[in-house]
Amino acid sequence: MANIKKGDLVQVITGAKPERGGDRGKQGKVLEVLVEQNRVIVEGVNYVTKHTRVGQTQRGTKTGGIETFEAPIHISNVQVVDPETKKPTRVGHRVEEKTKDGVKRTVRVRYAKKSGKDL
Repeated sequence: MANIKKGDLVQVITGAKPERGGDRGKQGKVLEVLVEQNRVIVEGVNYVTKHTRVGQTQRGTKTGGIETFEAPIHISNVQVVDPETKKPTRVGHRVEEKTKDGVKRTVRVRYAKKSGKDL
């Protein structure tokens, strides 16, 4: 079972500081998980500009120019945010029994471990 899934709120934990133009400390929602490359695309993080050739569609509207979009970031550089404390945390898994329509099932559930709380 994966630690980071689509829709999770994550925080960038490595990279340049924001005052130097980096993304460290930014939080955003995971838009896509690229399992083969071990990368994730996070909303509002790692913006890049891409220059595409200007063309025309059948109706005559122009396409192309300078586009900005989120580029993938390595999965080890982000950490899931604990919904209670809003701090980055590690993720654990535990097995629970759930009953649905009278049928018991064992399912693995993700949970946030301690996240910088005072011990």
